[in-house]
Amino acid sequence: MSRGLPRDRVVRAARPDRAPTLVLYEYPFHEGIRTMLRLEQLFDRLGQLLPRAAPLDHHFALATVFEIMDVAARADLKSDLLKELERHRAQLQAYRGNPRISEAALDEVTQRIDGCHERLNQLAGKAGQSLTGNDWLMSIRSRINIPGGTCEFDLPSYFAWQQHPAERRRADLVQWTAGLMPLADALHLLLGLLRDGGSTQRVVAIGGQFQQSLPVGRTYQLMRVQLDAGAELVPELTGHRLMVAMRLLRWTDDGRLKPSQADTTFELTLCT
Repeated sequence: MSRGLPRDRVVRAARPDRAPTLVLYEYPFHEGIRTMLRLEQLFDRLGQLLPRAAPLDHHFALATVFEIMDVAARADLKSDLLKELERHRAQLQAYRGNPRISEAALDEVTQRIDGCHERLNQLAGKAGQSLTGNDWLMSIRSRINIPGGTCEFDLPSYFAWQQHPAERRRADLVQWTAGLMPLADALHLLLGLLRDGGSTQRVVAIGGQFQQSLPVGRTYQLMRVQLDAGAELVPELTGHRLMVAMRLLRWTDDGRLKPSQADTTFELTLCT
């Protein structure tokens, strides 16, 4: 199961009495990373719902499986991930013989890349394709987005399945999601490598506005912004190959957002 976190995650300091709680926002620079982040969030949700026991939790776990299938239906997703794994492996091989790089650490990461590549390459068709042959699951999928569409009088067999013991329902879900795990593992590894390769700087949004030009000839894939949760600010992020920008918004008493005028320090990480 993917171990990533949702995009607007809360990052708590090890010593909350000394450091603020930070909220992390991520902004993808192209559609491929956008798709990967969406899938990571869905796998994270599935990982939280599946161990629970309530039928309602397992209902939303199954709904999440169908969402993953929808997002992963892009024909070139699998080949794109395989190419990214190969690209990272080639980059790591270039570090061989560098005295500042641990060969043991290099071997460990390379083995993880090779394992993910092999398992993903062995996956037949698109993620979740094996489930499309299960008529019972597809009957649920066709109605699960209809408001109230999975009531017991519409899908009595699904209602009966929800009455099974939690262990039996969980075993079914584990079996149904087994074909999705190579995708989840590859996403987790690739996004982890991308984030670990980012460079972080502490900058200031003057009057709630921030803008920074990007060096020509260098391609960035992901922008990460960490804000103090206590400030209760919401960032509007934009970015492309030449520039990144952010506008900070603040909640008003009537529940609306308005531009913040305060100078705000935050952490900015750009990942290549």
